[in-house]
Amino acid sequence: MAVTPFTDEYLKAARPSLFMSAAKISANKPLIDLDGHFGLHPSMAAFEQVFRDKRMGIVHGIGSPNNTRSHFDAQDYMESGTPFKKSTESGWLNRAVGLLGHDGGTPLRGVSLTSSLPRSFYGDNPAVAISNLQDFNIQMRGNVSGANMAAKSFEDLYDQTSSGLLKETGKESFEAIKMLQKTNVKNYKPANGVVYPNSALGNSLKQIAQLIKMNIGMEVAFAESGGWDTHFNQGRETGIFARNVNDLSESIMAFWTDMGTLQDDVTVMTMTEFGRTVKQNGTGGTDHGRASCNFILGNSVNGGLVHGIVNPLTIENLEDGRDLAVTTDFRAVFSEVADKHLKINNDKILFPDWSGKKIGVMS
Repeated sequence: MAVTPFTDEYLKAARPSLFMSAAKISANKPLIDLDGHFGLHPSMAAFEQVFRDKRMGIVHGIGSPNNTRSHFDAQDYMESGTPFKKSTESGWLNRAVGLLGHDGGTPLRGVSLTSSLPRSFYGDNPAVAISNLQDFNIQMRGNVSGANMAAKSFEDLYDQTSSGLLKETGKESFEAIKMLQKTNVKNYKPANGVVYPNSALGNSLKQIAQLIKMNIGMEVAFAESGGWDTHFNQGRETGIFARNVNDLSESIMAFWTDMGTLQDDVTVMTMTEFGRTVKQNGTGGTDHGRASCNFILGNSVNGGLVHGIVNPLTIENLEDGRDLAVTTDFRAVFSEVADKHLKINNDKILFPDWSGKKIGVMS
């Protein structure tokens, strides 16, 4: 686990070769003791200071109320924000962009640094997927008569406007896109001496930082991190999992430091439906589980706390006798972050069919 209840003896018994302690009694790197019960993986040391400074909060036991074992369905449900409805056409981030009420202008209000648009950005409101600012491979969705389009350059994009595909976006949209092409993104220099990890996530967050500083009207951004399927040889202080959480924390902290004076305007939230089983398997890994944890970073976060409920990991407390139980609906956290940071306050549209309570992760 990225955040381990290291005082839980049941977890220690369930993971004889994977369990980590916060006790500094060996040559191995111990967990970073957060509160006497939960410990942060040592490869996530980059998060320690912002947690101590109360600018990072962690939510544990978070997940979907839908107990499907399909990762594809679970991901779709989380990104649509409707965990019991497959027919939802829009994603929750696209609805968030719409609720901000900034109609017209740039289509770059929602930007995903991915090769294709994530499910969370599906919908009628402006959103684009840019796999790499340097190559400017772009897919557009929203305010384009319901159509999708891939264009390798601004010229390709411009040539196709005669069909009316981008008729509604107006001159401002084209100016924003031309701005992206004219910017010397290759030679971008992060602030404060920041060096981003040379990884897919690090490069994506670096480009999001560029877009924020360009002030082109972006309101919501998305990046992804892969490779978390640790069925075998998961490792403990070192290994696949340690490398992944190191990249996650180092990339996010590089981005956060790069933001400098813009930190008041930014909140970073991780999301995953990818929990792991409490008990390790026979190949030194863990299998697909249910609840997990997420990290929220920002100056308006109720930080320095591990929020949520993680009961003792006895068999009777585990979901299906094997998984960390979901005790916090992901919508309780997503809605609170959107309400407090984006000032949306419209859960009926953002997360229809949900009427739960916030958990106090934002101050």
